[in-house]
Amino acid sequence: MARCRVALLAGGKSGEREVSLASGEGARKALVKAGYDVTVLDPSDKEDLKLLIEGPFDVAFLCLHGKYGEDGTVQGLLETIGLPYIGSGVWASALAMDKSKSKRFYHEEGIPTPPSVTLHAQDEYNAETLANELGPRCVVKPATEGSALGVNIVEGAEAIENAIQGVFEIDDEVLVERYIQGRELTVAVIGNRELTALPIIEIVAKNDFYDYESKYAPGGSQHICPAPLPDTTTSFVQELAVRAHRALSCSGVSRSDFILESDGSCWILETNTIPGMTETSLLPDAARAAGISFSDLCTKLVCYALEK
Repeated sequence: MARCRVALLAGGKSGEREVSLASGEGARKALVKAGYDVTVLDPSDKEDLKLLIEGPFDVAFLCLHGKYGEDGTVQGLLETIGLPYIGSGVWASALAMDKSKSKRFYHEEGIPTPPSVTLHAQDEYNAETLANELGPRCVVKPATEGSALGVNIVEGAEAIENAIQGVFEIDDEVLVERYIQGRELTVAVIGNRELTALPIIEIVAKNDFYDYESKYAPGGSQHICPAPLPDTTTSFVQELAVRAHRALSCSGVSRSDFILESDGSCWILETNTIPGMTETSLLPDAARAAGISFSDLCTKLVCYALEK
């Protein structure tokens, strides 16, 4: 494995470009430490795309977040040129990226997810009706963006209306979701045929929720891992994460986010197919709690890619 030639893809064209570059640098250091031959390529650069297609690589390590990277686009290119890559395939990547469509599969598998309404730019809707149906306090967010970009927690019909219009400026599909008060948890799952749920992380954000600033600003949030939960609750939430991974046909790695209410009810919010890979990101944190170093985690992901 140490002689494996890795094309590490980071950057891209999405609104999460800077986050992707940070993930790429974190993963690059971990892969080099493990002895891999790493070449960093930016898919937004045509010359780098030519190198990706022509270069003698054994595997692609994806650190792309958001559109054109996490949504099946790059995965389709890699399938076409026959280069193995870490993470989920084209269909699962596209499905997980669309929060609205993911919910249909969660429902099918009996995984609780907050009630919601999906709106498209051409749809007619009434904010008062939405508030009555979902509750006066709602989460309004883009259906196909990540990193909490454009996510709003608002209360009242007027605020819901303003938030919807704001989200339509960055996405043509909006998810309006019932707000659930509770503890924010995230669970990473790794593997292909045999899946392992890593220790649960509880996220304590300095803001009202785990928004963009809480994710990436210094001191924006605290990660508690393993989350202080009863054993039965831990097992239950980890099993939900594994079921979500399977429901969306994920492979290699996923990370699902949950809200745990005080009465023990647990609701899935979304599943990420390319989690962040900086030194302090959630996936490496969970791996360390399981006794897996950052370099060993990257090696596992490469092995999963090559065995598919």
